[in-house]
Amino acid sequence: MRFPKVLTVKQKFSSFALPDVREAVRSEVRRVLPHTRIRPDNSVAVTVGSRGIANLATIVRGIVDELLSYGCRPFLVPCMGSHGGATAEGQRKVLEEYGITQSSMGVPIESAMDVGEVARTEEGLRVFVDKNALGADHIVVFNRVKPHTDFRGTIESGLMKMMTIGLGKHSGAQYYHRAAVTYGGSRVIRAVGRAVLRNCPVAFGLAVVEDAYDNTALVEAILPDDIERREAELLAQAREMMAKLPFKKIDVLIIDRMGKNISGTGMDTNVIGRIHNIYEPEPEWPKITRIVVRDLTDETLGNATGVGLADFVTKRLADKIDWHVTYTNCLTGLVVEKARLPMVCPTDRDAVEAALGTVGLVEPEQARLVWIRDTLSLHEVAVSVAFLPEIEDRDDLLVMSEPFDLPFDEVGNLRDMWHGYDPR
Repeated sequence: MRFPKVLTVKQKFSSFALPDVREAVRSEVRRVLPHTRIRPDNSVAVTVGSRGIANLATIVRGIVDELLSYGCRPFLVPCMGSHGGATAEGQRKVLEEYGITQSSMGVPIESAMDVGEVARTEEGLRVFVDKNALGADHIVVFNRVKPHTDFRGTIESGLMKMMTIGLGKHSGAQYYHRAAVTYGGSRVIRAVGRAVLRNCPVAFGLAVVEDAYDNTALVEAILPDDIERREAELLAQAREMMAKLPFKKIDVLIIDRMGKNISGTGMDTNVIGRIHNIYEPEPEWPKITRIVVRDLTDETLGNATGVGLADFVTKRLADKIDWHVTYTNCLTGLVVEKARLPMVCPTDRDAVEAALGTVGLVEPEQARLVWIRDTLSLHEVAVSVAFLPEIEDRDDLLVMSEPFDLPFDEVGNLRDMWHGYDPR
């Protein structure tokens, strides 16, 4: 097969990186504390999820340090639904992978899967909350606000979701995902989040928003009465800031790696334009005919949730899948489609060749191909020469190389494009 030649292109995004993330966190916590019911010597549960949030350990340590300075007794609660194999030790281990340990944070980590039922929503939904968090005098809810990968709404992934899926642990997450099939994800998160705010000692929320370069761009402490309203506003900002692929119509997208540290669905559905969710329509853009995924990240620990969004994967990737962990995650989230195994190809060359051969009446060397490291890394990408006419009319794209052949090695795998490989 004659493969298309490619060239590297840099996308120009706006950067909003905070100069000192730790101080920004401490300053926001310091600002809001006098307006809460938290008092010295009170116990405070701080929620910590499993997403690959930029500066996660720094942010958590900033919250903890300010609470300690206030005289409180903070502790961390892993809040991640079914992640970590839906076990207390597994969830503790997930935090360790992000550098969050009792030693590094200076406070206890109370990990358990037990929940208490605290209320019912107006729809009659049961509301579950982690028992360790319920045992604290106060709860601080921390999460990143961003577009969700499974549904659309004015409230998606953020503080309200943390109070629903995170604090609900495995029992709650499984139940709420079932409810989402009936009511929709955004409605369930709103209803349960409101019930948690009414019935649990939530002192404040700490929301972070990231820019297109995966930098912490905004940190904001929010009092309970303002969380829902303010989160909707932050979601709009996050959607505007997020990185996107440079083109809306693509024949083949090659992704080097996927994993839970990249996105809850392994690959961000907002980037690839595929949701595969029985209660949500597919996005209008981008339109990608075939997706090839080459590998899993080490940090995902075999969790291949989202692999079903691809069309072709390598044997290298398939051999790393922990099916128990993947199935547990997908069954809990009622996204069984995302656990489907695509066609498995021996090498990268075989996978790319299969993809190019199944895009319709397009000659392979003329195909619109894009190659990225992962859906978080969109600053620099490789694109085929078929895009050159469009690139010339774009001031947000900068060509970084002359056209070159896809760099397959002697066994048919692509050489590393993003760590020192120079195609010139």
